[in-house]
Amino acid sequence: MKYLSGLCLFLLLFISCKKEQDPNFSIAADRVGKIEKSTKINELDKIFETDSLIKPSSSPEGNRTSNLIEVYEKGGKQLLSITPTADSIPGIANIRIHDARYTTENGISVLSTFKDIREKLPVKKVITSLNNVVILIKENDVYFTISKDELPAELRFNNTDIDVVQIPDGAKIKYMMVGWN
Repeated sequence: MKYLSGLCLFLLLFISCKKEQDPNFSIAADRVGKIEKSTKINELDKIFETDSLIKPSSSPEGNRTSNLIEVYEKGGKQLLSITPTADSIPGIANIRIHDARYTTENGISVLSTFKDIREKLPVKKVITSLNNVVILIKENDVYFTISKDELPAELRFNNTDIDVVQIPDGAKIKYMMVGWN
């Protein structure tokens, strides 16, 4: 009997312990890992001093070829793509999540399916484009893109609006983004 009560106590403690989310890879309302909503582009070098940043390059004519800033771990794995604002002191407009370790408070990552999104986050709107559908979340800056290739054939090749109920549960996320501007 003592053994059984000890086992029950252990199981109760084990079940009640929630796995802590690594703050370096958590996505919250005003934060993506080490980046805060108020972070300026010139602060990224300090924030990612142990990682590698690939900054926008210029063409020989002096024109920028891209505004995108890519963040890689030292081992070469891509973590994020950051789009700066056009302000005089650029902040962060959008962040594309590449690494599955970045998760929302609800456990959603780039490896999640539409079913995970639908069950854990309130869907605000579905926007249909030529090749994708964009899933906007209520009261949240996170949004998701799902390729039309993940949809039934009758929805892939037309430009009609797609409703949330038409997206299959198993549809995979193409892009996971955070938009702050």
